[in-house]
Amino acid sequence: MRRAGPAVLLTLLGAALATRVPAAQVGLRPSFGGAVLEGRIVAGADDELTGVWSAQGRARLLKCAPRCEAVQAIPVSGTLLMSAETPYRVAVGGEFRPGQHVKLTLRFKNMQVLNVDALVNRP
Repeated sequence: MRRAGPAVLLTLLGAALATRVPAAQVGLRPSFGGAVLEGRIVAGADDELTGVWSAQGRARLLKCAPRCEAVQAIPVSGTLLMSAETPYRVAVGGEFRPGQHVKLTLRFKNMQVLNVDALVNRP
């Protein structure tokens, strides 16, 4: 049996990192007409967040620089921090109470899907 050389191992490692399984630690902060996603999303180096859903329906992906406008995807280059103060935001419609747990589904460019449980924080 022949051993793989360093170039083959680096190629395999690069492919594994590029297709890293997404993970997220998120919460929701109530705002006018819904809530804003807060937390950290970790994915591959050239990945994109292409959709977020809750029981109330699809959330809006926003780019807020200088004004908020809807976008088709949010770029994720390894780690993406989300809050009401970051350039990219996710607005989830509906009524939310502090302490409530909300199931969210996040979809990424490579069609990977991540289901998370987000806790609604105090406004």
